[in-house]
Amino acid sequence: MVIRQARIYMVALLATAVAVPMFAQSGESTFKSKCAMCHGQDGLATSSMSKMLKVPSVKSPDFRKLSESEMVADTTDGKAKMPSYKGKLTDAQIKEVVAYMRTLEK
Repeated sequence: MVIRQARIYMVALLATAVAVPMFAQSGESTFKSKCAMCHGQDGLATSSMSKMLKVPSVKSPDFRKLSESEMVADTTDGKAKMPSYKGKLTDAQIKEVVAYMRTLEK
């Protein structure tokens, strides 16, 4: 009986370990699929779309002064022409995107 329960546990654990990475997106991949169209692949906002929407570069002083919580709020609720991602991305995905964008500042 104990061996059977251990096997069931191991199968469930293995199934979870295989399924989670398939659905989890890193901040980088989420950024590239949801944000890069306006912010640019490198976050520098040099595309014609970025310029038309007046998207700030991640290296601009205005962008750099934003706190993590401000960036999370702007992404969650939307700001100016940027749409809200509430209900489209999880809180964890938004935080991962913000963390990834911080790496682009360097």
